[in-house]
Amino acid sequence: MRWRGVCLKLGAMKEATHWKVPKWPFLLGAALLLAVSGYLLGQSPRPLGRWEMVTTAAGVALGAVLGALPFFLDYRAIVKVVEAGALGAIAEKIQNLERLAAQISSATHEWTNAQVQAEKTSNAAKEIADKMAGEVREFTGFMQKMNDSEKAALRLEAEKFRRGEAEWLQVFVRILDHVFALHAAAARSGQPRLAEQLTQFQNACCDAARRIGLVPFAAAPDEPFKAERHQALDAEAKPPADAVVAETVGPGYTFQGRLLRPALVRLREKGAAVEPAKLPDPAKVEEPPAGELSRESLG
Repeated sequence: MRWRGVCLKLGAMKEATHWKVPKWPFLLGAALLLAVSGYLLGQSPRPLGRWEMVTTAAGVALGAVLGALPFFLDYRAIVKVVEAGALGAIAEKIQNLERLAAQISSATHEWTNAQVQAEKTSNAAKEIADKMAGEVREFTGFMQKMNDSEKAALRLEAEKFRRGEAEWLQVFVRILDHVFALHAAAARSGQPRLAEQLTQFQNACCDAARRIGLVPFAAAPDEPFKAERHQALDAEAKPPADAVVAETVGPGYTFQGRLLRPALVRLREKGAAVEPAKLPDPAKVEEPPAGELSRESLG
C-alpha cells in the first residue's frame, strides 16, 4: 500500500506536466516592467523624487511578481493534481473497505446460516437418537417378554415331558418286575423248557429296556449287602454288619447311569444255611412314587 501511494503521487506529478501555464508572456511582461522601471530610473533627475522612487519600486516589484507568477500557478496545479490523485486513492481504498465489509457481512451471514442449520441438524439427530432409544427399549421389553414366555412354555413342556417320562418309566419298571417274577416262578417250577423260554423272554425285555437307558440288575448270592444298592425285605429291621445276599427277590434299576431303585433282596448272616424263600407278589413290591421316580431319573 505504501509503494502504491508513492506510485500514485508520481503519476499525478507526471500528469501535472500537461497542465503547466505558459511562462513566456509572464516573463516578457516582467522584462518589460523591469525595462520601463530602469528607463524611468535613468531618465529621472537626481536626486529622485518620492513619486519616481515609488514608481520604480512598484515596477520592479510588479515585474518580480509577474515573473514568479507562472511558477506559482504551476505549483498550485501540481498540488491540485496530487490532491485529486490522493483523493482518488482514498476513494478506491474506501471502496475496497466497503467491498471487504460486504464480504465480511456475507461471511457472517453464511456463518449464521451454517450455525442455524447445524442446530437444526443437531436437534433432528437428537430426536432420531431419542426415537431409536425408545424403539430399542420397546424391542428389548418385547424380546424380554417373548423370552420369558418361551422360557415358561419350555418349562411347562419340560415338566410335562418329565411327568410323562416318569409315568412310562414306572410302567416299564412294573412290566420288568412281572417278567422277573414269571422267570423266578418258572425256575422253581421244575420245567426246564418253560424256564428257558421265559429266560429268553426276560433277556429280550431287558435288551429293549437298555435301549432307553433303563438297566435292571440283580444281586448275586453271597454278595455283601450294600445299603446304596440293596433293600432288605424287612425294611424296618436293621441288617447286621456281616449280612450277605441270600437271594434277589426283586431287581434293581438304573436309568441313564443313575440309581432308580435298589434291588429287593433277602438277607442272611455270613456262614448261615440258605433257606428257601417264598417270592412276594410283584404287585406288592414297594416302589417309589411317580414324582420321586422322575426326580431321581431326571436329576
